[in-house]
Amino acid sequence: MLKFIGVIGARKCSSETSRLAFETGKEIALSGYGLVCGGMSGVMQAAAEGCKSQNGLTLGIIPGTDSIEANPFIDIVIPTGLGINRNLLIVRSSSGIIAFPGKFGTLSEIAFALQLNIPIVGFNTWDVDKSITKVHTAKEAVIKIIKKI
Repeated sequence: MLKFIGVIGARKCSSETSRLAFETGKEIALSGYGLVCGGMSGVMQAAAEGCKSQNGLTLGIIPGTDSIEANPFIDIVIPTGLGINRNLLIVRSSSGIIAFPGKFGTLSEIAFALQLNIPIVGFNTWDVDKSITKVHTAKEAVIKIIKKI
């Protein structure tokens, strides 16, 4: 059974964060995991594109009701119609979470992961709990989250 690593972060991000998310998606695919995310733009799109570049499987759990809203690198789209409430589904579908900088949606996903004891590593993301391991490279992020899983 394929396990998924969740990638969370902002819909709008810097080019450096986008590059890092792309590399992280590649590393997830190379590790044999699938990638689950919110299926939209920014960090989510960059990570999904990186995963697809290595023929990895991507799952996007989107807030709206129309699959067309997902970014073009998502293989399986789940249109929830739940808005931000879909954040819990993203976390629940993940064996571990890699967090990038983001706003309150990212914070809510981190909070859900902490409550559900789903391991988290992060790149300059919300520093709300000592259990969130700080990482600096895509390879380091994937190696550390797999060890935590």
